[in-house]
Amino acid sequence: MDMMEALIAGGWLMLPLLGCSLLATVIIIERLWTLRAGRIAPRGLGQEVCTLITRGQVNLYWLESHSPLGGVLAAGLRNARLGHEQVRARLTEAATAVIHDMERFLSPLGTIAAIAPLIGLLGTVVGMIEVFAVIVSAEGASRAGELAGGISQALVTTAAGLTVAIPALMFHRYFQRRVEDITVRMEEQAGQVVEFLAHYGEDLTLAERQEPARDAERVEADGRLAPEVKRP
Repeated sequence: MDMMEALIAGGWLMLPLLGCSLLATVIIIERLWTLRAGRIAPRGLGQEVCTLITRGQVNLYWLESHSPLGGVLAAGLRNARLGHEQVRARLTEAATAVIHDMERFLSPLGTIAAIAPLIGLLGTVVGMIEVFAVIVSAEGASRAGELAGGISQALVTTAAGLTVAIPALMFHRYFQRRVEDITVRMEEQAGQVVEFLAHYGEDLTLAERQEPARDAERVEADGRLAPEVKRP
């Protein structure tokens, strides 16, 4: 039995299962691309920000565009003059928004993992009802072969539901764990910056926007212009 025959044999309940399968596939691919630790919370960014602070200037425009973690750290640095409690509060608020974005589409994926077996079971129950309706009819005894085939076809929806649900559940748990790991990495680097600010006794200079680039000039991470490079 090929895929097309299975879709036909399973009846109309195979259509929602097919839709769940396509939606789960799209969500899995999108989350695999989005939930990359190097994109959200690159290693060493906290230490790099501390180094820029010691130089006397941090370019918030560069930091916000660097990564979601950079946006969290930039939100905290904007409140550095208000005290460490304000810095921690702003970091927490910004991190909550990033975590919310990381958990996007995980709830629909978990829902698919939960309802796909139920849809498959419903299809099997409906199929068995039809089979037993034939058994109790006058022609049931003479159609034993068709009844056996009908039972086999009724189980197709259960198999299809489990085929959709098992990968969806596995990836749902995997993405939940990845979100937790990235969150811990963000907390470590944010705590590193907060601890550094607590012992930093000098005034903090912040650059709020990127400087307009001139001919052959660009802005470095610390807000300074890079030296001009002569082209041949």
